[in-house]
Amino acid sequence: MLINIIAWIIVGGLAGWLAGVLMGGTGLGTIATIVLGIVGAVIGGFLAQALTGESPDAFSIAGFVVAVIGAVIVIAIARMVVGNRSRA
Repeated sequence: MLINIIAWIIVGGLAGWLAGVLMGGTGLGTIATIVLGIVGAVIGGFLAQALTGESPDAFSIAGFVVAVIGAVIVIAIARMVVGNRSRA
């Protein structure tokens, strides 16, 4: 279990960077984008396991795709939150 979380953190950093590039960044900086990617990858890994019953290997193509999708979702949510704060 712990090794899976560590793997998702490593892959999540890469996925966060890629998701930030694909989405044009978060407006929070590179480090925040990578951290959001890690959060998204870990959440994506847990959701994939809950939906399929099996956890995708983080160091596989399917695992990386799950990590990028999770990172994109978390970055999109962060953009909405930051956008709402800056308008208030």
